[in-house]
Amino acid sequence: MNISEAAVTKPGIGEFLGCLRSWPSPESPITDDIFTADNTTTFLSSYLAYTKNTRFESPNYQTLLAIVTAKNLSHIQATVVCAKSNGVQIRIRSGGHDYEGLSYISSVPFVILDLFNLRSITVDVPSKQAWVEAGATLGELYTKISDASETVNKTLEQGGIDVLYKWQLVSSKLLDGLFLRALSQVVNRTITVEFYAQFLGRADELVAIVNQSLPELGLKRQDCLEMSWLNTTLFWEDLPVGTPTSVLLDRPSKPEKFFKSKSDYVKKPIPKEGIKKLWEALLEFNNNNIVYMQWNPYGGVMDTVPAAATPFPHRKGNLFEVQYYTSWLDANATMGSLDMMKKLYEVAEPYVSSNPREAFLNYRDIDIGSNPSNETNVEEAEIYGSKYFVGNLKRLMEVKAKYDPENFFKNEQSIPPARVKQ
Repeated sequence: MNISEAAVTKPGIGEFLGCLRSWPSPESPITDDIFTADNTTTFLSSYLAYTKNTRFESPNYQTLLAIVTAKNLSHIQATVVCAKSNGVQIRIRSGGHDYEGLSYISSVPFVILDLFNLRSITVDVPSKQAWVEAGATLGELYTKISDASETVNKTLEQGGIDVLYKWQLVSSKLLDGLFLRALSQVVNRTITVEFYAQFLGRADELVAIVNQSLPELGLKRQDCLEMSWLNTTLFWEDLPVGTPTSVLLDRPSKPEKFFKSKSDYVKKPIPKEGIKKLWEALLEFNNNNIVYMQWNPYGGVMDTVPAAATPFPHRKGNLFEVQYYTSWLDANATMGSLDMMKKLYEVAEPYVSSNPREAFLNYRDIDIGSNPSNETNVEEAEIYGSKYFVGNLKRLMEVKAKYDPENFFKNEQSIPPARVKQ
C-alpha cells in the first residue's frame, strides 16, 4: 500500500518564498537565512558545509529549491508550514552525518531545513543528563563535558586470525569501563589487525586486565597513553598526540572524500575460516581505496537495557557490531567501490544476524531497502525498518501516526505511520 502523496511536479518557488517572508517574526526576520538554489558561491558554500560525502557534493537544481538556515523556533515553524502548504518536501539537516545523504538530497521538489545554527548545550553533571540542540557537533558536546574521568588508550598492530577469533570470545565480557575495538584493514596489500582500547582507569590496571583476558596481545605499559577524557576524542579521530582540543570546535566547510559504509550484527563468533574469507574480500578492493572492517564490542551496560526500552533495539545477545567502510578520491572509482562493498557484504552473510539481518541506523545503508523520495510503500518500509529497529518498528509506526499522520516528514528510509496498513 502506498501513502497518498502530493503531486511530484515542481511547485513554484515564489509561493514558498512569499509564505516564508510574510511569516510574522519581527524580532528575528527569516529573510537573511534563505538561500535560493542557484549556482552562486554563497549557495554552494551553504550546501557543501554539512555535506560529508563527496558522492553527493553536486546539488540537484531541478529539485532543490532553497536552504533555510534556521536560527530559532519561529524559523523552523515557518519553513514547515510554508513547505507543507505549498506541496514542498522538507529534508532536515543538522550535522550532515547521514551516510547516504538523505538529509540533503531528494528526487522531488524540496527545501533543506538546516539546523546548524541551533547548537546550544546544557550539561547537568549531577543528574548525568544533557540537553543538546540538533545543530551542535560532537566536538562541541565533548568540550562541554571535558571534566569527565581520565582514560587510557592503546593501539596495537597484530597479524593473524587466532587473536581476532579470541577477541570475539572475550571483548563483550570485559569490565564495563573498558572498550576494546578490533580493526582489520588493508595496508600495503596485506591485512593488519589493530586493537584500540579506551579504559576508565589507570594504565597498570588496564595492562593486568587485558593480559588476563587476552594475553595474545602481549600488552605492555609503554603501549598505553594516559590522558584526559577530552583528549581521547582526538585519539578516536586519529589526530596526532598533542593536537589542541580547540580543533573540536571547528566546523566543516566541504566534503573531503567519497565513501560507502555498511553494517552488521554478530551474535555468534565468526569461525576462523570465515575471518579468512572476509579478509580475502577486503584484499579485492582497488589499491587506491582505504578499506577496513571495524568490530565494535557490545555487552556491558548495553546488555542491561531491554531491547524495547528505546528505539535502538540491538542489545543483549549481540557480541559486536561491524562497520564495513571504504573511501576513495577518484569519482571514476565510485561504481567499482560500491560493487566491492556489496560483494564484501555477501561474503559476511553466513556469519551475521538473520531474519532480519540487522543494521545500525547511524551507518545508514540505502542498499538494505528504500522507497522513492515522495512515496512510502509500507511493505518496503518494513524491510529496512525491521533491520534498523527489529521489534520496535511497530511502536515507532504508531508514534509516527500520532504526531505525523499525513507522513509529511519523510525520506527514502523513513518510518511510515501505522494507520496506512490494513
